[in-house]
Amino acid sequence: MRPSLVAVVAGLWALCAGGSVLAAGAGAEAAVRALNADEVAAFLRADTKALARIWADGFVVTNPLNKFVGKPQVLDMVGSGMLRFASLDRTIEYLRLYGDTAVVAGAETVVWSGKMPLAGKTSRLRFTAVWIRSAGAWREVARHANVTPDR
Repeated sequence: MRPSLVAVVAGLWALCAGGSVLAAGAGAEAAVRALNADEVAAFLRADTKALARIWADGFVVTNPLNKFVGKPQVLDMVGSGMLRFASLDRTIEYLRLYGDTAVVAGAETVVWSGKMPLAGKTSRLRFTAVWIRSAGAWREVARHANVTPDR
């Protein structure tokens, strides 16, 4: 093969391989974004079965009430009516993939309901969540959310 033809073939192979990596990253980002939307919808329906599928077994969260809790405690809070939302609007401002790990951060506006001490009140939150892909499925493993001061 002539050197120029080798260069063209090598360049096309690199372009195609790079495109596959970009497509795989775009697919992973879309999957994580879709799961975030599913999580919001599950919270609004108080659907503990859907939340249990979205979260890893070892899921932990530092919540806006400054409590550090695990998956069983959060599911119990949702199931008991303690943790409910009249509305939950999530805006993803940052999503970065690190192989099989995704870091998601952004803002939320929530109107609390249920048995929450803040029921009927609106809060603005900042959040960071970590997602891991294992056995081909994305699961949320950690989350931190805090209430931001009113401006």
